[in-house]
Amino acid sequence: MTAITWLGHGSWQITTDEHSVLLDPFLDDSPTAPVKAAEVAADHILVSHGHFDHIADVSAIANRTGAAVVAIHEIAEWLTNKHGVQNVTGMNLGGEIDLPFGRVKMTPALHSSGLPDGSYGGEPAGFVISLPTAKIYFACDTALFSDMQLIGDLGIDLAVLPIGDHYTMGPADSILAIKLLRPKMVAPAHYNTWPPIEQDAADWAARVQEDTMATPIVIEPGGEITL
Repeated sequence: MTAITWLGHGSWQITTDEHSVLLDPFLDDSPTAPVKAAEVAADHILVSHGHFDHIADVSAIANRTGAAVVAIHEIAEWLTNKHGVQNVTGMNLGGEIDLPFGRVKMTPALHSSGLPDGSYGGEPAGFVISLPTAKIYFACDTALFSDMQLIGDLGIDLAVLPIGDHYTMGPADSILAIKLLRPKMVAPAHYNTWPPIEQDAADWAARVQEDTMATPIVIEPGGEITL
């Protein structure tokens, strides 16, 4: 069994029988996170890009737990050189790696990726995670782009898409993304953290049901999706 827990904003925890994987942990300073950085377990951490609200707690968690961090090359170097994170794997867009919990493909995202200290953070990314139980696409912070259709050709069971607008695509573009991706299920993220990205998730879910073939899954921070 695989459990996908929303930790608020763009942060997620993927738990299998043997592994705990964090995506973009932003917990201590998040107004919606149900847990703090010192409370989470992790053996792997995936980092999509360099913005503070996706990378703020990565080094603290990695240095406490010894978790292996996977990030684009420039962020991997920054975490090692600036924060002393030792177990880091750098990769780049389009690359795939086998990890103990499954296979991870780094996909493009249309966004920016400056690091908190102003350093260059490389290109932003999303991830397709192939687990024994399901294939999950985390779009992470992105605008809509037509090559999502190619990601959909991989056969996505669950797509996690940002709907907050302002900094990422909003609800309307997310519907177009779902049509390109053709997932069995879709969950929203990156909304209702702060006023600029407030959205009505129930209204979004109704639009998904009306306009696409995907099943919408809306959960509150701390909520869980079982695959």
